[in-house]
Amino acid sequence: MNKRLDEAVDLFKDVMIYGTERIIKSIEHEIYDLYSPEQIHMLQILSKVEKVSPGRLAELQGVHKSAVSNRVKKLSQNGLVKVIDSKEDQRGKTISLTDKGRDVIHQSNELISHHIEDLLSDELKDSEIDEFIRIFNKVRTILKVEDEMK
Repeated sequence: MNKRLDEAVDLFKDVMIYGTERIIKSIEHEIYDLYSPEQIHMLQILSKVEKVSPGRLAELQGVHKSAVSNRVKKLSQNGLVKVIDSKEDQRGKTISLTDKGRDVIHQSNELISHHIEDLLSDELKDSEIDEFIRIFNKVRTILKVEDEMK
């Protein structure tokens, strides 16, 4: 692989791993006392895909189906997600956010956005932010196309 691209991939992974951990751990709010980072991540996914099967959710979170099952159970008990049985397949289910789940993820997104803005606003120039947006839009388009081909 191209050395520069290799470096970019490593940096991306570092930002994803350490950035997520640092941000969620450094925000003091009851949402992050009530729900684990993994549960918040699941809510984030559901806010993007609307309805999803437990198997697909496990793929998107990179975990075993049993972990998804436990998270869904807890989030369902708290009224944040609903599980809908398939009419065609008795074993089939889809998971989606409830209004309460949408409210929680909206609040979490606002907290994260404000926190990131506070961390980075003095560190990045407008031109760097524009470049970041351009590159990540391109990467997102490539990854979505690749995912849709599966």
